[in-house]
Amino acid sequence: MTVAGYLDDKVQVPKEVQATMKGTEVTVKGPKGQVIRDFDHPQVKVSLKEDLFHIECQYPRVREKALVGTYAAHLRNMIEGAGHGFEYAMKMVYSHFPMKISVKGDRLVIENFLGEKAPRSAKILAGAKVTVKGNEVLVTGADLEKVSQTAANIERATRIRGFDPRVFQDGIYIVEKARRPQ
Repeated sequence: MTVAGYLDDKVQVPKEVQATMKGTEVTVKGPKGQVIRDFDHPQVKVSLKEDLFHIECQYPRVREKALVGTYAAHLRNMIEGAGHGFEYAMKMVYSHFPMKISVKGDRLVIENFLGEKAPRSAKILAGAKVTVKGNEVLVTGADLEKVSQTAANIERATRIRGFDPRVFQDGIYIVEKARRPQ
């Protein structure tokens, strides 16, 4: 809602999700996990009244108007992630050398990529879970940013340097983004 000198956006919290606020830190808990985020800005205020988030700004400029919408989108993603979770589907592709991938602690280890002797690895962020099933790699979790950054880390770990990528199409690629897990 926009009134002269005032901007307000609202985000509804569903019944299966619990949301709390302590200062500027928002915690959203649900059946798929917990997501915590700090919404600290001098002009934009986030408040929780019963089961409704209010994102408010008085006398907004262009950046504050954009930030109100961004905060609302972050809150919706937090609620969706805590309630249903997010999943990135990735596919392992190789034609020249068979790759072997495995999860070891907080790293995904890629062995025999393009016949390299030294294994490559990608960081798995806390809050994201990686599952390997044959040629499919699934990255799941409640926090969209951690899940998507983990998928990007895996894709970037198999970046090809020194070869023509049109010929050597080996790697691990994102096939489907931010879907709900089955």
